[in-house]
Amino acid sequence: MFYIPLIMNTISKRLISSTTSAFPKAGKTIWWLLKIILPISLLVSFLQYWGVISQLASFLSPAFALIGLPGESAIVFITSIFLPLYGPIAIITTLPLDMRQITILALMCLISHNLFVETAVQKKTGSSAIIIFFLRLSFSIIGAFMLNLFLPANIGTTHAIHQSLIFTNIPEMLRNWIVNACFLALKIALIITCLMTLQSILKEFNLLTIISKLFAPLMKVMGLLNDSSFLWFVAQTLGLGYGSAVMIDAVEDKEITVESARLLNYHIAINHSLLEDTLLFVAIGVPAGWIIAPRFMMSILLIWGIRGFAKLKFKRKKGIVMLLPD
Repeated sequence: MFYIPLIMNTISKRLISSTTSAFPKAGKTIWWLLKIILPISLLVSFLQYWGVISQLASFLSPAFALIGLPGESAIVFITSIFLPLYGPIAIITTLPLDMRQITILALMCLISHNLFVETAVQKKTGSSAIIIFFLRLSFSIIGAFMLNLFLPANIGTTHAIHQSLIFTNIPEMLRNWIVNACFLALKIALIITCLMTLQSILKEFNLLTIISKLFAPLMKVMGLLNDSSFLWFVAQTLGLGYGSAVMIDAVEDKEITVESARLLNYHIAINHSLLEDTLLFVAIGVPAGWIIAPRFMMSILLIWGIRGFAKLKFKRKKGIVMLLPD
């Protein structure tokens, strides 16, 4: 009984120490994210106000007919490239689309949303921004094309149409942006601080090893390495932006190998935020299975394809070396 207070005191000190040590890292990451996110969101607000995004969507309309979508739906996808999913979903509710069309759009947006911001975050962890950018764009189109082939003709009723928000002048638009930016900054600060604190506590008590072992079988199936487990879990529950922010810290501290980070980046580029982002579309009637299964399948096929190509390339190089004379 004498040792219990001593043990509790030790645990408390370790908790306090690990929590306080996470704050400087969290602050650095929050500031870095906001420097990327806020300017881009302001630029997009001006592009929407000036009608640039609408014109770009009109230009892409003929191509969207090939994946079973009407021309006006192009504006949803274009908007998703620049913004988080709340923007595209808001536009979806203003368009006369049936649930089949919304499901195809949802898959595209889930893969390519907030593309510029999230690509910048993934670049920070060592991946090529160009590869990540075009990887997400191409797989969103491939996924939509395949879904259009297999999706049943009738999977739900047409959703209710709501009035879109239209600004009559720039000051009104800026006021709306400032309010939304403040809420976004607060959300980012809270989530990143909690994530960094959790990671620090798990590291202090060696719980990351347990999590890695717990998810190890799933990592093997997906072609990922064991040290990706915790970061994969974060990316699936809280999203790519927040997951990659934690990965930045892990890469800098060499807690994940370069190969693991690269493979994980490719995987979560296509398949991330299975919890929050999926639920946003489920809330407007989209069937969860049709937007979860394709992302899982494409990401698994991609990783095993990359590993297979790398293995084949290594064997060819080895064969060439063996054929060279001494």
